[in-house]
Amino acid sequence: MTNFDNYAKSAFTVDNIIFGFDEGDLKVLVIKRGEQPYENQWALPGNFVYPNEDLDTSANRVLQELTGLKDVYLEQVRTFGAVNRHPMGRVITVAYFSLIKIKDYKLQGTAALSQKTEWVSIKEAKNLAFDHDEILEACFRRLKRRVKMRPVGFELLPRKFTLTELQHLYEAILEPSKEIDKRNFRKKILSMKILVDLGEAQEGVAHRPAKLYKFDKKKYEKFVAEGYIFEI
Repeated sequence: MTNFDNYAKSAFTVDNIIFGFDEGDLKVLVIKRGEQPYENQWALPGNFVYPNEDLDTSANRVLQELTGLKDVYLEQVRTFGAVNRHPMGRVITVAYFSLIKIKDYKLQGTAALSQKTEWVSIKEAKNLAFDHDEILEACFRRLKRRVKMRPVGFELLPRKFTLTELQHLYEAILEPSKEIDKRNFRKKILSMKILVDLGEAQEGVAHRPAKLYKFDKKKYEKFVAEGYIFEI
């Protein structure tokens, strides 16, 4: 007969990987740990799951407590369960990720109030605590697949945007160190007919004002439902 006590000695945590797009750069939200292990080291927002709550509830609670972010759609990515991933004992973590517009949210949780939260460029988010580099990389791969299967601008771009801003978003996700050919990108994205030309142009810019667009929500949702492969 199986002895249940032998298998009830593992703890569970949730880690939240929050991606945001700001000033042409893809960023991830990190917090500075205020306790051991890895005190004063940057990490992903995460904490332990209470015995009386499910994983999704815990992910939302932890995110709000640490950062003040709430009503954020969180998608479960995968579980990380290496035996020695936590120096204090056997801790299994479930990673969630989300895409948000940074300007739409104000950080005000316990970590944010003590100025221990920061938006960091995805290119600079390294040497995180625990196995958080591995977790971040897994979620970044999920985002790369996501952007090829559905438009992500609704989550990351302002309501009105230029084709250049849209291209910079795709470059930040798909090819962080390489520019995408401007002509090919515009031809591809316009052929999808998911953009609406607003008949407006940028204001207050030093260069020639660019056209402003928005996403056609119905066509966007159709693409999401039917699926597509975005190859540039």
